[in-house]
Amino acid sequence: MNRQITRVAVVGLVLLASLIVGTTYWQAWAASGLADRQDNAIQRVAEFSVKRGKIIAADERTILADNYSRKVGNQKLYFRKYPQRGLAAHIVGYSTQVRSRAGLEASENDFLTGSNTNLSTVVDTTLNKLKGETIEGNDLHLTLRPGAQRIALNALGGKCGAAVALDVKTGRVLVSVSSPTYDPNLIENHYNLATRPKFGCSSLFNRAEAGLYIPGSAFKVVTASAALDSRKFTIDSTFYDPGFCTEYGKPVLNFADQSGPERFGRVTFTQAMQHSINAVFCNIGKTIGATAILDHAKHFGFYSVPPLETPVNERAISGLYNKGKLFFPKNDFQVDPGRLAFGQERMQVTPLQMAMVAATIGNGGVVMRPYVVERVVAPDGSTVVQTKPDALGRAVTPQHAAEVNEMMQAVVTGGTGTAAQIPGMTVAGKTGTAETGENHVNTTWFIAFAPADNPRVAVAVVVERQHATGGEVAAPIAKQIMEALIR
Repeated sequence: MNRQITRVAVVGLVLLASLIVGTTYWQAWAASGLADRQDNAIQRVAEFSVKRGKIIAADERTILADNYSRKVGNQKLYFRKYPQRGLAAHIVGYSTQVRSRAGLEASENDFLTGSNTNLSTVVDTTLNKLKGETIEGNDLHLTLRPGAQRIALNALGGKCGAAVALDVKTGRVLVSVSSPTYDPNLIENHYNLATRPKFGCSSLFNRAEAGLYIPGSAFKVVTASAALDSRKFTIDSTFYDPGFCTEYGKPVLNFADQSGPERFGRVTFTQAMQHSINAVFCNIGKTIGATAILDHAKHFGFYSVPPLETPVNERAISGLYNKGKLFFPKNDFQVDPGRLAFGQERMQVTPLQMAMVAATIGNGGVVMRPYVVERVVAPDGSTVVQTKPDALGRAVTPQHAAEVNEMMQAVVTGGTGTAAQIPGMTVAGKTGTAETGENHVNTTWFIAFAPADNPRVAVAVVVERQHATGGEVAAPIAKQIMEALIR
């Protein structure tokens, strides 16, 4: 009898353990897989019975993502609509029945569907379920300024490129534009139309946060601060420019109009930045070394995923790349320090990262975490989450940041960036004209902040496949964005 009881007990324990393991597996590990299956009809219906929260721009009036309802059988379901079409498509993203999600619609899905674990949301959602009422998600209030966003998009019209503008003091993302844009309303039923290339570029790709570009001379801002940080140079250092720098026995020429070198002779550090003299920065790079420059770049955020609320796979890491992979050299012999110093070599950066570089100099050397979600608001109007400005660390000493600021002002007052001048306001900026390897085809840059004496807004603009310079192409666009944000 005891043996039979023991057997029954053992069998019972095995069945109970199996039940626990099975339940844990399906609820914890396999739940997300079940939710993602397109043939799970019950899950799909439940998903669209939730009235997703709105996504609202910084002016509190411009709705970037909203809902429309439709009766399906006996049930009222909610689907997404995007009233502003392509205005902020790459940041906002989309939520569809058959194409899944992208952008904030993906990364902030828990808040938007009311399935986040904040106590107030859990209580509200549970009560709605018990009463049989429609579950409402939380609204996202963004930092994007729609007027400036539209100006940036129009200024980039007909060109492949991107623009990012940040609040210098807080890190708020005020503008994030990728050109060409797309209409997220078309993703569901007209995917090919929505995503077809425009002026030779992919529409769906987010160039602002995921686009990797050779920075060219815009990177000289990082090199200059690294040079000052090394204590081997000061703002009063002088250089002799013969029109070239010799590396590995070969001359590296200054960039002029691509038909011949420029020669500046004896210059100051400020003049070297003002006129973007490659030869001077080449020699600086040789003196301080590639790893010193790259170590310094890390303080600005290079070699790490830039922090933002968008999906991590929609943000790229800035740094040296070798055969498509991020690369940090073990020693200086693996990198050409001269070309690295003026932003060539294998350096690739995102517009978001370069906007962070400009903002850091404008903020006295302190790196602020960029963010685009200002707050999350519950259906009853209460605040679920409020984003607070967060300093990531110091990249540059206050003195050296002020000195680089002074150099960048000279670029705009009488150097390569005069097209960014704003009447009645001081602007600090840096041009970049990166050679792509194609004949007379450049990637053009301008990074800046204003007002230079009390910085509020920092901006980075990149325009692809241009036959002109950053000062001619990107600087006027940056000017328009700064004017829109400040005035």
